[in-house]
Amino acid sequence: MIGIIGSGNVGANTAFFLAEKGVDHITLCDIQEGLARGKALDMMEAAPIRGYRCCIQGTDDPDTVLDADIIIITAGAARKPGMDRDALFRENKDIIRTYAQKITNPRAKVIVVTEPVDLLTTVFAQHSPLPSQQIMGLGGILDATRLRFFIAKTLGVSMENVATQVVGRHSDDMIILQDYCCVSGVPIETFMEKDTIAHLFDQTRQAGALIVDMAGRASAYYGPSAVAADLAEAVCHDTGRVLSVSQVFTGQFGIQGAALSLPCVINGSGAAKVMEPRLNKKQIETLHTGAQMIKKTVKEDAHA
Repeated sequence: MIGIIGSGNVGANTAFFLAEKGVDHITLCDIQEGLARGKALDMMEAAPIRGYRCCIQGTDDPDTVLDADIIIITAGAARKPGMDRDALFRENKDIIRTYAQKITNPRAKVIVVTEPVDLLTTVFAQHSPLPSQQIMGLGGILDATRLRFFIAKTLGVSMENVATQVVGRHSDDMIILQDYCCVSGVPIETFMEKDTIAHLFDQTRQAGALIVDMAGRASAYYGPSAVAADLAEAVCHDTGRVLSVSQVFTGQFGIQGAALSLPCVINGSGAAKVMEPRLNKKQIETLHTGAQMIKKTVKEDAHA
C-alpha cells in the first residue's frame, strides 16, 4: 500500500497518476476533514471509465498511513510568487519533523515532495530512525524531466529518446550535466548550438519559479506529481531504474549530512546504490557550497 500525506494539488494528482499506472492501492490522507475522502471518492468514480486496477481510499487521520510500504509526503504550504526557499522552509519544517518522528515502520520508504525538498529531506533524515537509503527527496529527477521536455520540444523529437541528468540542489544552482544529456545516445551538442543549450539549461533552472509567477496562486503540481508517482513505481516494482533523487550524503564527494541529488539505483529497498558521476572542479565546488548552505540553514533553525 502507498500512503500519501497531504491531499492538495500535488497529493491528489500523485494518487491519480498512481491509479492510472496501476502501481498499488493508495490511501490519501489530509487533516482537513473530508478533503481526502472526497477526492478519493471522486477519483474512484472515474474508475469504471479509466479502468483502475487498484483502489484509492481517503482518510482524515494521517496516522493510518504510517505502516504503508511507501509514504509520499506532500503536506505543507505551497510556494507563492516572491517567496524565497528559506521562508518556505520555515513554513514547512515542523510538518516534516513531526512525520520523521512518527514514521517508525522499518520497511517504509519515504518520498519527500514538500518544498524546499533538499532542506526538508535533510531535516527528515536527522529526526528519522530510518536508514538514509529509505529516505528520498524529489530533486534532480524533476529537473531532469523538465529538461527532457525542453530538449524534445526544441528538436521536435520524441521525449522517450531524450536522456538528461541533473544533480546537486533543487534550486537555481542545480548542476546540469551536459555530458550526460543525449538523444538516443547522441550528445545534444550534435543537434544544437551552445547558445541554444545554455538557453534550455536556464529555462530548466527557472521552470518552477516561472510556473508560480504565471499561475499567480499555485506552484507546479502536475510535473511533481507525475515524478513522485514514477519514483514510487520504481520502488514498488523493484525496477532498478537509475534516477536522480535527493539523499543525505554519506561521504560522496567529501560531503556528509546534507541532502542533495545524485543518480541512484532505485529498487524495493529505496535508493539502493548512489552513483558518483564525473564532475569538474567547479561542479564539485557548487555541490560543497550547496551542502554548506543546507547545513547552515538547518543548524540555525535548530538553535532558533
